[in-house]
Amino acid sequence: QVQLVESGGGLVQPGGSLGLSCAASGIFVAISDMAWYRQAPGKERELVASITRGNTPNYVDGVKGRFTISRDNTKNMVFLQMNSLKPEDTAVYYCNVRAASGLGVRNYWGQGTRVTVSS
Repeated sequence: QVQLVESGGGLVQPGGSLGLSCAASGIFVAISDMAWYRQAPGKERELVASITRGNTPNYVDGVKGRFTISRDNTKNMVFLQMNSLKPEDTAVYYCNVRAASGLGVRNYWGQGTRVTVSS
């Protein structure tokens, strides 16, 4: 079983920056892909960025050049640095990891952290 704890959300003005962190804990064999999703009010949850265990990132078009995903495999953490934030980035951001444990390979979700971009 894997537990994910996110931190770093908050209120920021348009054009500002914010960093999110997610720490994985529990009993597991290995973590492969890690990702950040977001869900804006009235919309479906969408992938924002993902990163492989070998540190290959992938971004949705709307955040390329503004967001940076990274990970620390020694600490089982994933990060999302968000720059040049726009009001449309307002959402609850969720950490997601794919991990192998005694239960097999599964995707796990964090509880979400709210990001509000507003003046």
